[in-house]
Amino acid sequence: MSQVEGSWGGYHPQKDRLRGEIWQRLKQEGVAVGDPVDRIPNFVGAGEAAVRLASLDVWQQAKTVKCNPDSPQIPVRLRALQEGKRLYMAVPRLTDARCFVELTAEGLQEKQIPLEQVAIAHHALSYGRLVSFAQMQPIDLAVVGCVAVARNGGRTGKGAGFADLELAMLRMLGLVQATTPIVTTVHPLQIVADERLPMLPHDWLLNWVVTAQDAIAISPTRPQPTGLDWDTIRPEQYQRIPILQQLRRASISGFGSKDFPGN
Repeated sequence: MSQVEGSWGGYHPQKDRLRGEIWQRLKQEGVAVGDPVDRIPNFVGAGEAAVRLASLDVWQQAKTVKCNPDSPQIPVRLRALQEGKRLYMAVPRLTDARCFVELTAEGLQEKQIPLEQVAIAHHALSYGRLVSFAQMQPIDLAVVGCVAVARNGGRTGKGAGFADLELAMLRMLGLVQATTPIVTTVHPLQIVADERLPMLPHDWLLNWVVTAQDAIAISPTRPQPTGLDWDTIRPEQYQRIPILQQLRRASISGFGSKDFPGN
């Protein structure tokens, strides 16, 4: 595997190639902030895209927002906190069984912690509160990081599958619904033709793609996944993500977010 294809690849050659092309294109056009390879790429205009996202009704109506921990969504996380929304940020790589950090402006301001500081992922981990599923509120809007997106709702991240796993777990436990808006902020160069992004049944579709210049509303062509598909979870995901092991053990008896073992 060449470096430009990223260390998370190897499971879907078409998506691997596409990610490599996007990373290279962002670098060549000078719109990447930092090295985009192997990352959800930060981009010129990320702040403006967050402002455009905040103008949408789906954002303004949301009281609780889930957001990915990547750099291009720092302005999104900051905006959520500034507007008094409850923010859940996924723990990078889901390495803790309590795999979300809860952040509220009220709690942070009581501790005199600047919101601008906590919008950065490693500070969020230091100052936020790790929460179990039982401690979480239902999510009104989910923000995901993307390397490439399509106007039919198709998306791909780095190739590790974290976003799909997070949403599937939250759906399984009733914290995300079939109608919960799924949005992303990207650079226009990350938007590709629909046929370039094949989507599998366990892949979650976007409802909005937001750039600094535009907000693209999408009507998904199929229902969102109803939960985890154990047949598609890779062995290394199961081994490295503690919450998957707990969910698997609990799934045979049936549970909800309020009676999940360990909560």
